[in-house]
Amino acid sequence: MRQILVAGNWKMNGDSSANAKLVAGILAAVPASDKVRLLICPPFPYISAVATQIAGSKVSLGAQNVSEHAGGAHTGEVAPAMLRDIGCSYVIVGHSERRNLYGETSAQVANKFQAALDVGLTPILCIGETLEEREAGRTNAVTEGQLDAVLVASGIAAFSSAVIAYEPVWAIGTGKTASPEQAQEVHRHIRAILEKQDGAVAAAVQILYGGSMKRDNAAGLIAMQDIDGGLIGGASLKAADFLAIADAAAQS
Repeated sequence: MRQILVAGNWKMNGDSSANAKLVAGILAAVPASDKVRLLICPPFPYISAVATQIAGSKVSLGAQNVSEHAGGAHTGEVAPAMLRDIGCSYVIVGHSERRNLYGETSAQVANKFQAALDVGLTPILCIGETLEEREAGRTNAVTEGQLDAVLVASGIAAFSSAVIAYEPVWAIGTGKTASPEQAQEVHRHIRAILEKQDGAVAAAVQILYGGSMKRDNAAGLIAMQDIDGGLIGGASLKAADFLAIADAAAQS
C-alpha cells in the first residue's frame, strides 16, 4: 500500500512569527499513523527556521522551487544542493503558477526534476490543465505531454524516487471543484501512462491531488484508488485545517 503524503505549499505567505505558530500547531497533533507523512514547503527565507523547529519530528521539509543549475552566475536562483544543505528532502517542480506566471516550459521543468534527483531531493512534479484546455477536451493530452517531457529526459526509473501532483488549474482559487470521480479519472490516466513503461514503478509512485483539497473534501478524494494525498495550498496555512486533512488521510 502506498503511503499517503499530505504536503503543504505555503506559497508566498507567512512571516517568522506566524510561521512559528503554524508549525507549533502542526507539531502538536501530527498523526501517529505511519500511513500518512506530512510535508511543509515554506518560502525560501524561512526554510532554515522551519527546519530547526521540526528537527526530530515526523514532519518533512521541502522547497517550492529550485534552479535547474548546480551553481554559478544565476542571480536570485537557488541550487538543489543548497536546499539539501539546509534540510530539505523534497522540492516542488513545475507548479502551475511557475508554468503560467513565470513561463517555465516543460523542458525546463524536466531539467529541474533531474537536478533535484541528482542531489538526492525528491521532486514533486506538478502537471495539469487549464480551464480552456479542459473545456477543449485536452486534459489527457496536456497531462501526458507534461509527463512525457520528464520521462524522455530522466526515464521511468526516476519515478521510483519522485512524486507526481495533478493540478487541475481550473479548480484552484476559481470556486470550481473537481469531484473525486473527476480527479480519479485523471490520476488513473497518469498512472496508466507510467504503466506502459514499468508496472512496478507505476504501482508504487505517489500521485497527489493539487486542486484545492480542503478539510471538507479530503476524505472523498483520498478514498479514490489512485489518489495518494494532496498538495495543499490555502488549507495548509491553518494548522487545524491542515491537520484535519491529515486525519482524514489517516482514517482512509
